[in-house]
Order: sequence, then structure tokens, then C-alpha cells
Amino acid sequence: MHCKGFCLLSLPCSLQPVYGAQHPPLDPRISLSFVKEAPKPNTLSIKSKKVSSFHEFARSTNDAWDIGDDEDEEFLATGRHTALPPPAPTSAPAPPGGLRKMGSRQTNGRVVKSNSEVQLSTATGDDVTLLIRSPLQKQQSLPLRPIIPLVARISDQNASGAPPMTVREKSRLDKFRQLLASPNTDLEELRKHSWSGIPREVRPVTWRLLSGYLPANMERRELVLKRKREEYFGFIEQYYHSRTDENHRDTYRQIHIDIPRTNPLIPLFQQPLVQEVFERILFIWAIRHPASGYVQGINDLVTPFFVVFLSEFVEEDVENFEVSALPLDTQRNIEADSFWCLSKLLDGIQDNYTFAQPGIQIKVKALEELVSRIDEDVHSHFQRYEVEYLQFAFRWMNNLLMRELPLRCTIRLWDTYQAEAEGFSHFHLYVCAAFLIEWRKEILSMVDFQSLLMLLQNLPTIHWGNEEVGLLLAEAYRLKYMFADAPNHYRR
Repeated sequence: MHCKGFCLLSLPCSLQPVYGAQHPPLDPRISLSFVKEAPKPNTLSIKSKKVSSFHEFARSTNDAWDIGDDEDEEFLATGRHTALPPPAPTSAPAPPGGLRKMGSRQTNGRVVKSNSEVQLSTATGDDVTLLIRSPLQKQQSLPLRPIIPLVARISDQNASGAPPMTVREKSRLDKFRQLLASPNTDLEELRKHSWSGIPREVRPVTWRLLSGYLPANMERRELVLKRKREEYFGFIEQYYHSRTDENHRDTYRQIHIDIPRTNPLIPLFQQPLVQEVFERILFIWAIRHPASGYVQGINDLVTPFFVVFLSEFVEEDVENFEVSALPLDTQRNIEADSFWCLSKLLDGIQDNYTFAQPGIQIKVKALEELVSRIDEDVHSHFQRYEVEYLQFAFRWMNNLLMRELPLRCTIRLWDTYQAEAEGFSHFHLYVCAAFLIEWRKEILSMVDFQSLLMLLQNLPTIHWGNEEVGLLLAEAYRLKYMFADAPNHYRR
């Protein structure tokens, strides 16, 4: 596993079960099949036994993302290549309004393999012989289902089932549209309104603006979009063929293995065409950022952008939508926009992914110090049962809580992160602290090391929606207000 210097540690990203929000809860009837039958460790054992207790726990579990890795060993067989997507036609793209009526039933519910390889040279006129890519190895084990679990539903929802405040929401939507229609969008005002959530209808353009991908000046937006999208596909033509070269082979192999594991319960992300898009985005980003390269976990960070930009053209049932039903130029625009917004995000947290991942180490230590001040009972409980924060919070920082929350909650969370100054790098710390304290009662009820780790790796957020995320963010803001400008308050 490519963990950039942490391979010597047994980290939470390597623990099983890692169901969290994206996987079904562990069935207690079969839990013994995941955990070796052994006497419970002496929870008050001396310090020298701490390492062995965690390693014993790690050895008795499996990495959910390592199942079937052997199937991928031959993925780089001689002569196998993924062709590049073709340049967009020169004609204007179809308006979103028309595309909203486009159903995904054109292929009778069947996932269609990407034909982008065949179309590459048709728009450019180049006489290029293209070799068609084989299907991804993982496809057969993850069939599409017309009905998917609640945890995998992307649509906004509240666990309480309370009806939306339609008048208030309409007023907020009107305010967003007014801001976005201004010749020079007031970004500070846009951030202020986005903090408490962005209406679905305007989320794509708002995310582009808040990430710094689009300029505030409306007249320049189309020109910038056209230039940046062409630049991205220029990178693909320039670099993507090198993925099988000796110096990039390992990077591409790891990306290829990780992509099918990204949101495995959501059919959208198991479509070969979508997985090819993700492979291109991640490979181009990795070779353009050699200080970090690709690190496991970055693959998760593409999904919110992809879903949000896809939602511009899909009114409902996004999780089952067949992307091949969209016009080719629309597919290309979604891919390029996802790449650039991912790049903007990672620019602010790249020290999370450089050698030894120092950014994550610093953030986990800060989380420990913060929790020790805001809830000494929880902190002491971890100490008593020899639970290290790195053993569960590494993944929280590496994946920005994406393995702990349903994707719909991540999208809502990112509305606020993009509205906050240093939302992904700084405010995330307070969100993690609030998230941990949210489970205070459950944590204190666990009286051994293994139970605590199992809980922290499987926090029951399956029913969470906008309402729960809103409360979490409010508590995080309170913590930030109390501690961010007074760092000595969380130092002993």
C-alpha cells in the first residue's frame, strides 16, 4: 500500500471493517469472522504492550480495499492502452435545460463501456491507430442495482424527514442567483451565503467561483473556462501516454487499483467510462505534482466535484445515471472542471500527501490537544485503553471524513469548507473535533481497545443528512471561535 512514509505503521486506512458511512454496518452475527477469537487484552496493561495490542487488532482484521488485489496484477499487459477522449465539437453545447429531460434508459439500464477511444482522432483529423482498453478488472464483482442503500443515495435529505422550508429556500436561491448574475460577483458575500449550504441549482457555478477556478468577472468566465478545459486536455495528450512508462508505471497501477474501490456501493462510480475519467484526472495531477505524487485517499476527493458538476445536467437519480448518455463535449467539460477544482483543493493541503505526510501528523496532534481541552473525559478514556489518535484520525485527515460520511453529507460539508477561509486545511480540524465529541456517549461506553477502534472505524452516520451536518458545522464553528485565535487554550 502506497502510504508515503506511513507504511511502517498500522493505520486506520488499513483497518477492516471500514464500512463507516459508505458501507453496510457490520452484522453482529458474522462479526467473529472478522475478529480472531482471543482473550480480551488487559486494558490496563503496561505501556510496552500498547503496540502489540494495536498490531494484534490490525492483524485480526482485513483491509476492505485490498480484497482481490491479485486480480489486478496483470492490468498492465502488453499492448493495453486507454485511448484519450476526443476534443469537443466546435458547436455550442446543448443547454442544461434540455439535458435535464435526458433519461438514462437509452441503454435499458445497462452500463455502457466508454467509446471515447474510438472517437479520439475523429475531431482532430489525425490518422491514429488506437488500441481499445480492456474492462477494469473489478467490474464483474460490482453489478449495478436499480435500488441502492440509503447510505449510497446522493440526493440531499434530512434524517428527520422534515419537509424543506420552501419559502426560505426560494428566497435563498433568489439571493444566490442575484449574486451570480452580477457583472462582478461579490465573493465575500457569496461565501457568507454559502456557509449554511448552497442550493443545488447553483452549486456547480458557486463551487467553481469559490474554489478560485472561475473569475468573479462574468465577462471573463466563458473565456477562462474554454482556456482551462483546453489546457487540461492538452496535458492528457502530452502526458497520459506515459502511464505505462517505467517511471510512471507504479503510480498508474495504484490509481487503477484504487478507482473501483471509490464509493463501491454507488453504481455511477462503477461505470467504466467514469472510472476512465477518474484515472485520467488522478494520473495527470500526480505527474504534475511530483513532490507528493498520487497517494491513496486522493481518489475519494474527486467524487464530490464530479457529482456536483454532473448534477448540472441530471435532475435526479444521479447515483444511477449513465454518463454515456450525455453529449461528448459535456462529458469533457465535467472532467476538466473536476480536475481543476481538485487541483485547487489539493494546493491548500498538499503537505498532507508529501513524503511522511507531515500535514496529517500535525493535524492529528492538534486534534489530540484540542480534544484534551474540550472533553477531558473522552481524552482520558483513550489514554486508559491505549488508543492513539493516529489510529483513527489519520483517515479523517487523509480523506477529509469522506469514509465516515455519506457522499451527500460530504457535498454539504464542502459547501461550508469552500466558504471558509482555509476550510479544508484549518476548519476541518474543528469539524473533526466536533465529530468525535458527537459520539461521546458511545465512546465512553466502550471498555476495551478493540471495541473502541471498531466503533471509531464504523461510526453510524448512515442516516445523516443536511440537518445533522448543519449541527456538526455549528459546533465546529463554536470550537473555532473559542480556540482558533487562542491556541494556548488547547495546550497543556
